[in-house]
Amino acid sequence: MKLFDFAYCGFDYYRKLASLAIQSPEKWSFSSNNDNSILKNYIEHTFSKVYDEGKVLISVDEKTAVFNTGLYANYNQVLYALLTKNKVKAKQSWYLDGFHTQYTLSMMGITELPTRANYFTDPSSLVFDTNCDIVLQYSHIFGDKENLERIPESVRQSSIRNMIFDGAVQLAKHKIDANYKTAIPQYYKGKIQLLIPLCLTNETLPDLALVVSRSNDLKQYMGHTCLTLEMAYNNARLIARPDSLWLQP
Repeated sequence: MKLFDFAYCGFDYYRKLASLAIQSPEKWSFSSNNDNSILKNYIEHTFSKVYDEGKVLISVDEKTAVFNTGLYANYNQVLYALLTKNKVKAKQSWYLDGFHTQYTLSMMGITELPTRANYFTDPSSLVFDTNCDIVLQYSHIFGDKENLERIPESVRQSSIRNMIFDGAVQLAKHKIDANYKTAIPQYYKGKIQLLIPLCLTNETLPDLALVVSRSNDLKQYMGHTCLTLEMAYNNARLIARPDSLWLQP
Protein backbone atom coordinates (compact mmCIF):
# COMPACT_ATOMS: atom_id res chain seq x y z
CA MET A 1 0.00 0.00 0.00
CA LYS A 2 1.32 3.44 -0.94
CA LEU A 3 0.94 6.37 1.43
CA PHE A 4 -0.85 8.50 -1.17
CA ASP A 5 -3.36 5.71 -1.85
CA PHE A 6 -4.07 5.30 1.86
CA ALA A 7 -4.22 8.96 2.84
CA TYR A 8 -4.63 12.43 1.40
CA CYS A 9 -1.44 14.19 2.43
CA GLY A 10 -2.63 17.73 1.77
CA PHE A 11 -1.38 20.60 -0.37
CA ASP A 12 1.05 21.39 2.45
CA TYR A 13 2.70 17.95 2.40
CA TYR A 14 6.14 19.43 1.83
CA ARG A 15 5.64 21.82 4.75
CA LYS A 16 4.82 18.84 6.96
CA LEU A 17 7.99 17.12 5.80
CA ALA A 18 9.99 20.28 6.48
CA SER A 19 8.56 20.36 10.01
CA LEU A 20 9.50 16.70 10.49
CA ALA A 21 13.03 17.45 9.25
CA ILE A 22 13.36 20.10 11.94
CA GLN A 23 12.08 17.72 14.62
CA SER A 24 14.49 14.96 13.54
CA PRO A 25 17.49 16.88 12.21
CA GLU A 26 19.91 15.28 9.80
CA LYS A 27 20.82 15.92 6.18
CA TRP A 28 17.60 15.08 4.37
CA SER A 29 18.55 16.53 0.96
CA PHE A 30 21.28 15.74 -1.54
CA SER A 31 24.15 18.15 -2.17
CA SER A 32 23.10 21.78 -1.70
CA ASN A 33 19.39 21.13 -2.25
CA ASN A 34 16.82 21.80 0.44
CA ASP A 35 13.91 19.72 -0.84
CA ASN A 36 13.94 16.96 1.81
CA SER A 37 13.87 14.38 -0.98
CA ILE A 38 15.58 11.76 1.20
CA LEU A 39 13.00 12.25 3.94
CA LYS A 40 10.14 12.06 1.44
CA ASN A 41 11.45 8.76 0.10
CA TYR A 42 11.99 7.50 3.66
CA ILE A 43 8.48 8.28 4.93
CA GLU A 44 6.70 6.87 1.90
CA HIS A 45 8.65 3.61 1.89
CA THR A 46 8.41 3.31 5.67
CA PHE A 47 4.64 3.58 5.45
CA SER A 48 4.48 0.79 2.85
CA LYS A 49 6.60 -1.44 5.09
CA VAL A 50 4.65 -0.86 8.31
CA TYR A 51 1.38 -1.28 6.40
CA ASP A 52 2.55 -4.67 5.11
CA GLU A 53 3.48 -5.61 8.68
CA GLY A 54 0.06 -4.59 10.00
CA LYS A 55 1.55 -1.77 12.06
CA VAL A 56 -0.68 1.08 10.98
CA LEU A 57 -2.72 1.25 14.17
CA ILE A 58 -6.33 2.35 13.69
CA SER A 59 -8.22 3.39 16.81
CA VAL A 60 -11.28 1.46 17.99
CA ASP A 61 -13.57 4.34 17.01
CA GLU A 62 -11.76 4.54 13.63
CA LYS A 63 -11.17 8.27 14.04
CA THR A 64 -7.36 8.11 14.02
CA ALA A 65 -4.57 5.99 12.61
CA VAL A 66 -0.94 6.09 13.67
CA PHE A 67 2.31 4.65 12.38
CA ASN A 68 5.81 4.74 13.79
CA THR A 69 8.20 6.70 11.55
CA GLY A 70 11.29 5.14 13.11
CA LEU A 71 12.67 8.65 13.60
CA TYR A 72 13.49 10.40 16.85
CA ALA A 73 13.09 13.96 18.08
CA ASN A 74 15.19 15.56 20.80
CA TYR A 75 15.61 13.57 24.02
CA ASN A 76 15.10 10.31 22.08
CA GLN A 77 11.38 10.81 21.63
CA VAL A 78 9.88 8.57 18.95
CA LEU A 79 8.06 10.43 16.19
CA TYR A 80 4.74 9.09 14.89
CA ALA A 81 2.62 9.99 11.90
CA LEU A 82 -0.96 10.84 12.83
CA LEU A 83 -3.77 10.34 10.35
CA THR A 84 -7.36 11.42 10.84
CA LYS A 85 -10.53 10.66 8.94
CA ASN A 86 -10.62 12.53 5.65
CA LYS A 87 -13.51 15.01 5.87
CA VAL A 88 -13.42 15.62 2.14
CA LYS A 89 -15.07 13.06 -0.10
CA ALA A 90 -12.18 11.40 -1.89
CA LYS A 91 -10.78 7.97 -2.67
CA GLN A 92 -8.58 8.12 0.45
CA SER A 93 -10.32 7.55 3.76
CA TRP A 94 -7.52 9.16 5.74
CA TYR A 95 -5.80 12.52 5.98
CA LEU A 96 -2.18 13.01 7.07
CA ASP A 97 -2.44 15.36 10.04
CA GLY A 98 1.30 15.56 10.77
CA PHE A 99 4.10 14.11 12.88
CA HIS A 100 4.04 14.04 16.67
CA THR A 101 5.86 12.71 19.72
CA GLN A 102 4.31 10.23 22.14
CA TYR A 103 3.77 13.08 24.61
CA THR A 104 1.78 15.14 22.09
CA LEU A 105 -0.31 12.14 21.08
CA SER A 106 -0.98 11.32 24.73
CA MET A 107 -2.31 14.84 25.21
CA MET A 108 -4.73 14.05 22.38
CA GLY A 109 -5.84 10.89 24.16
CA ILE A 110 -3.89 8.53 21.89
CA THR A 111 -1.95 6.15 24.13
CA GLU A 112 -1.76 2.89 22.15
CA LEU A 113 1.14 3.21 19.74
CA PRO A 114 2.69 0.85 17.15
CA THR A 115 6.27 -0.34 16.87
CA ARG A 116 8.62 0.60 14.05
CA ALA A 117 9.21 -1.33 10.83
CA ASN A 118 11.31 -4.47 11.14
CA TYR A 119 13.76 -5.05 8.30
CA PHE A 120 15.80 -7.99 9.56
CA THR A 121 15.74 -10.90 11.99
CA ASP A 122 19.37 -12.03 11.71
CA PRO A 123 21.87 -9.29 12.65
CA SER A 124 24.69 -11.20 10.93
CA SER A 125 23.09 -10.42 7.59
CA LEU A 126 24.10 -6.78 8.10
CA VAL A 127 27.83 -7.58 8.09
CA PHE A 128 29.85 -8.53 5.03
CA ASP A 129 31.90 -11.74 5.34
CA THR A 130 35.26 -10.91 3.75
CA ASN A 131 36.07 -14.62 3.49
CA CYS A 132 33.56 -14.86 0.66
CA ASP A 133 34.17 -14.03 -2.99
CA ILE A 134 31.96 -11.68 -4.99
CA VAL A 135 30.66 -13.02 -8.30
CA LEU A 136 29.55 -10.20 -10.61
CA GLN A 137 26.53 -10.49 -12.89
CA TYR A 138 28.19 -8.80 -15.85
CA SER A 139 25.30 -9.71 -18.13
CA HIS A 140 23.17 -7.25 -16.18
CA ILE A 141 25.80 -4.70 -15.17
CA PHE A 142 26.88 -4.19 -18.79
CA GLY A 143 23.87 -5.65 -20.59
CA ASP A 144 21.09 -3.64 -18.96
CA LYS A 145 20.86 -0.21 -20.62
CA GLU A 146 19.76 1.65 -17.48
CA ASN A 147 22.53 0.08 -15.40
CA LEU A 148 25.15 0.66 -18.09
CA GLU A 149 24.37 4.37 -18.25
CA ARG A 150 25.19 4.75 -14.55
CA ILE A 151 28.78 3.69 -15.19
CA PRO A 152 31.28 6.51 -15.92
CA GLU A 153 31.71 6.89 -19.67
CA SER A 154 35.47 6.33 -19.56
CA VAL A 155 34.87 2.92 -17.99
CA ARG A 156 31.83 2.16 -20.10
CA GLN A 157 33.83 2.60 -23.31
CA SER A 158 36.96 0.86 -22.06
CA SER A 159 38.10 -2.42 -23.61
CA ILE A 160 39.22 -3.58 -20.14
CA ARG A 161 36.10 -2.63 -18.21
CA ASN A 162 35.82 -6.13 -16.72
CA MET A 163 39.32 -5.77 -15.31
CA ILE A 164 38.48 -2.31 -13.94
CA PHE A 165 35.42 -3.72 -12.16
CA ASP A 166 37.33 -6.72 -10.83
CA GLY A 167 39.99 -4.41 -9.43
CA ALA A 168 37.36 -2.11 -7.88
CA VAL A 169 35.71 -5.08 -6.17
CA GLN A 170 39.02 -6.25 -4.70
CA LEU A 171 39.73 -2.72 -3.46
CA ALA A 172 36.28 -2.61 -1.87
CA LYS A 173 36.94 -5.89 -0.07
CA HIS A 174 40.18 -4.46 1.34
CA LYS A 175 38.26 -1.40 2.57
CA ILE A 176 35.62 -3.63 4.19
CA ASP A 177 38.31 -5.75 5.79
CA ALA A 178 39.76 -2.59 7.33
CA ASN A 179 36.35 -1.30 8.43
CA TYR A 180 33.28 -3.54 8.36
CA LYS A 181 31.01 -0.47 8.30
CA THR A 182 32.10 0.10 4.69
CA ALA A 183 29.50 -2.46 3.60
CA ILE A 184 26.11 -0.87 4.18
CA PRO A 185 22.83 -2.84 4.40
CA GLN A 186 19.79 -2.08 2.30
CA TYR A 187 16.35 -3.69 2.18
CA TYR A 188 15.01 -4.87 -1.17
CA LYS A 189 12.00 -7.10 -1.89
CA GLY A 190 11.94 -8.63 1.56
CA LYS A 191 15.67 -9.32 1.78
CA ILE A 192 18.76 -7.67 3.19
CA GLN A 193 21.43 -6.82 0.64
CA LEU A 194 24.73 -5.00 1.08
CA LEU A 195 26.06 -1.95 -0.70
CA ILE A 196 29.79 -1.70 -1.31
CA PRO A 197 31.70 1.19 -2.90
CA LEU A 198 33.05 0.86 -6.42
CA CYS A 199 35.98 3.20 -7.09
CA LEU A 200 36.27 2.96 -10.87
CA THR A 201 38.05 6.18 -11.84
CA ASN A 202 39.74 7.21 -8.58
CA GLU A 203 40.65 4.73 -5.87
CA THR A 204 39.62 7.16 -3.12
CA LEU A 205 36.28 8.32 -4.61
CA PRO A 206 33.41 5.85 -5.19
CA ASP A 207 31.56 6.23 -8.47
CA LEU A 208 28.81 3.70 -7.78
CA ALA A 209 27.49 1.31 -5.17
CA LEU A 210 27.53 -2.38 -6.00
CA VAL A 211 24.54 -4.32 -4.68
CA VAL A 212 25.47 -7.78 -3.38
CA SER A 213 23.50 -10.51 -1.66
CA ARG A 214 24.57 -13.77 -0.03
CA SER A 215 24.21 -16.91 -2.11
CA ASN A 216 21.93 -19.66 -0.84
CA ASP A 217 24.89 -21.79 0.25
CA LEU A 218 26.38 -18.74 2.04
CA LYS A 219 29.74 -19.35 0.35
CA GLN A 220 29.81 -16.27 -1.86
CA TYR A 221 28.10 -12.99 -2.68
CA MET A 222 26.32 -12.26 -5.93
CA GLY A 223 26.92 -8.80 -7.39
CA HIS A 224 23.62 -7.99 -9.04
CA THR A 225 23.60 -4.38 -10.15
CA CYS A 226 25.09 -0.94 -9.62
CA LEU A 227 23.31 2.03 -8.11
CA THR A 228 24.10 5.71 -8.18
CA LEU A 229 25.22 7.00 -4.80
CA GLU A 230 21.93 8.87 -4.37
CA MET A 231 19.90 5.74 -5.07
CA ALA A 232 22.09 3.78 -2.65
CA TYR A 233 21.70 6.35 0.12
CA ASN A 234 17.92 6.43 -0.25
CA ASN A 235 17.77 2.64 0.01
CA ALA A 236 20.18 2.40 2.92
CA ARG A 237 18.47 5.14 4.92
CA LEU A 238 15.32 3.04 5.25
CA ILE A 239 17.12 0.80 7.74
CA ALA A 240 19.33 3.39 9.44
CA ARG A 241 21.41 6.45 8.71
CA PRO A 242 24.59 5.05 7.08
CA ASP A 243 27.56 5.22 9.43
CA SER A 244 30.15 5.39 6.68
CA LEU A 245 32.28 8.08 5.11
CA TRP A 246 31.78 6.96 1.51
CA LEU A 247 27.98 7.10 1.38
CA GLN A 248 26.78 10.54 2.36
CA PRO A 249 23.97 12.76 1.00
